[in-house]
Amino acid sequence: MSENAPDVLDEVLSRARDLAGRWEAADCGVVTVKDFCRYAAALNDAAYIGRARADESAGRPVTAPSMFLAGTLSWEDGPVEDELRPDGLAARESPCTQGLPVRQVHGGESVRVGTPLVAGTRVLAERAVRSATRKAGRSGDFVVLAVTTRFTGGDGTELVSVDETIIVKGDPAG
Repeated sequence: MSENAPDVLDEVLSRARDLAGRWEAADCGVVTVKDFCRYAAALNDAAYIGRARADESAGRPVTAPSMFLAGTLSWEDGPVEDELRPDGLAARESPCTQGLPVRQVHGGESVRVGTPLVAGTRVLAERAVRSATRKAGRSGDFVVLAVTTRFTGGDGTELVSVDETIIVKGDPAG
């Protein structure tokens, strides 16, 4: 670990404490069958794509694959590769760490599924840091961020809630 890592982690903790409980809202737009099928294609789920396109052709509602909302990292077009952080994440997906020499990994998530998402639904998201804890391990100090993202339909219907942990370490190259 670099000598500046503890100071960097203190800054992550400070930022997290300032943001704790503040919900950041985003309009993810109206989801389409094409969005669902692109997600299914990334999972190599040809059977879903066939069912979704058949339902769409028949005028039946098309529901999203079960982990569609939880598995979508971003609703934006980018970033392009040279705008990614050194750990491969977009700044948007890196709460409390913008501009800091850190590396992150996702430590896990818990997903609660509500009403099934149907194509044509406007999706809204709210995200907040719930907590930040400094810990020590064999490879050095790190911070565990707890983050919640709630997805609702435009009418307020609860679709999915995701609780995740993000592990932040000082970057020795930073």
